[in-house]
Parts: sequence; C-alpha cells; structure tokens
Amino acid sequence: MLKNSKLLVLFVSVFLSIAWIPARAGAAPPGSTHYTYVIVHGAWGGGWGFREVDRLLTADGHKVYRPTLTGLGEKVHLASPEINLTTHINVILFEDLHDVILVGHSYGGMVITGVMDRVPERIRHVIFLDAAEPDDGQSYFDVFPASRFPAPPVQDGFIMLPYPAANRPIPHGVAQSLKTWTEPVSCKNPAAKLLPTIFVLFLHQRQTVEQRDAYFLWQRALDRGWTTRTMVSDHNAQDSHPRELVALLEDAPKVRNKPNSGSGGASGNTHDRYFGSGSQPTVRACFDEK
Repeated sequence: MLKNSKLLVLFVSVFLSIAWIPARAGAAPPGSTHYTYVIVHGAWGGGWGFREVDRLLTADGHKVYRPTLTGLGEKVHLASPEINLTTHINVILFEDLHDVILVGHSYGGMVITGVMDRVPERIRHVIFLDAAEPDDGQSYFDVFPASRFPAPPVQDGFIMLPYPAANRPIPHGVAQSLKTWTEPVSCKNPAAKLLPTIFVLFLHQRQTVEQRDAYFLWQRALDRGWTTRTMVSDHNAQDSHPRELVALLEDAPKVRNKPNSGSGGASGNTHDRYFGSGSQPTVRACFDEK
C-alpha cells in the first residue's frame, strides 16, 4: 500500500509539473481567437515581403497565406505585358479559402477590392494597409493620378521600379505589367460594401493624417463608413515594424464599422495609432514598394 501511495504521489507531481510548463514564446494566450489571413503584397513585390509577419502570426496560432502575384517575385518567369489586374485577382480567388481576414498593402488594395466584389461570402474582415481604395471602374492610375503622383517610367509594357534593384540581393522588386495599373476594377456587389473593413494610414512620428499625401484615401474610408486607424511607420511596415503591424492585424478583426461623424481624427470610428520604436522616416508616396 505504501509503495502504491508513493507511485501515486510521483504521478501527480509529474502531471502538475507538465501542466505548469509555460507556453512557447509567442504563442497566443489560451482562449484567444485564431484567424486565417490572406495577405496581398504591393506593386513590384512578392509574398516574400511578408515573411516575418507570417512567422509572427503563425507563432500566435493563426494561418497565413501570402501568395505572390503572377509575374512578380518567384513568379517573375511568368512576367508578360498581358498580365492585368484580373490576373492578379484570380490568383487570390483560386486559393479557395473561406472565412478569411483579407489584407491588401498599397497596390494590393486594388486586388482585394476585386476579390471583395467577387466572393464577399468568403471574407470575414478586410484590412487596407496604406492601400489603394478604388471606386467602381477606377484603375490604380485613377486612384493615384500622374498629376499628383509622378508615375515610374514605363518600358515595353512594364512599370519599371522607382529605385535600382539590379545590385540588390534576391529577393527584390521586379518590373510589373502596365495593364495591372490601367485595368479598372469592378466593385458593384452590395454585399462587398457591408464587409467589416479597416483602413490603416501609415504616418511618421509627428505627422498628422492631413499632412499625408494620401490623406484623400483616409477621407474616402470615412465616407464609406469604414474603421480608420493610423500606424507610425514608413510605407513598408512589414519590413520596418513587423511586430507592431502584427499587433494591429490581430486586433483589427475584433472591430466593427460604426457611422462616422466627421473627417480626420474626429470620426466616430475606432482611430488608434500604433507606434513603432526609434526614429521614423517620412512616409513617401504610395509608389514605394520593395
């Protein structure tokens, strides 16, 4: 009997020791909600640009898909001047995912707008990260007209990079088909307009929303009744502030749109500023991918 009692005490001790082992670093707290994120990168880029964001979200228990759009990144061998916006929208549609948090960065806003219009029933929440918000029938060039945003050079049917990339290590940006910027997007589906959506404007440390060259995007988000937020970062937060960006991405799906009561920071919508650390570079125009 004594021997059995000692074995029982040993078993209970081992069980309690295992039960109290801390969760792995970066793991989501018990009871937290896990999401499926589909992240659409910006112009000239690739899914590789969100590798660290993917790692951090995955460590927190989420699923992440970061497909590279046709003709870019590791799909550069498929590059053709015939690739258009519809081609890129189809890349996301063929993922055949459901109940997703759809995220678009910069040019990626054009792509996710088309996806919202086509399959709103598959989407749980939408997040525009410093991204284009086209109206129905607008192209990327319509959202960012050359009169206000000088466009990069065009060569042989491709939008060339606004910075030298030849001597950069792989992965790096590559030229993108001009038709992806000139094809208008369709966003007529009433169901798409009802999706919970957040627009995030990236600002440097002392910048106000009114000082951003893309302030008109903020105003457009308010007019649509979307939730608006700002984040202290350059245009490529996925590189410069991935942890702060992940915090925003994890919190965003909890928010629902509310009727706005004005412009700027006076909106009735949630307006939080997510701060990075250290000195912040000035945010440049949206033709600033990596």
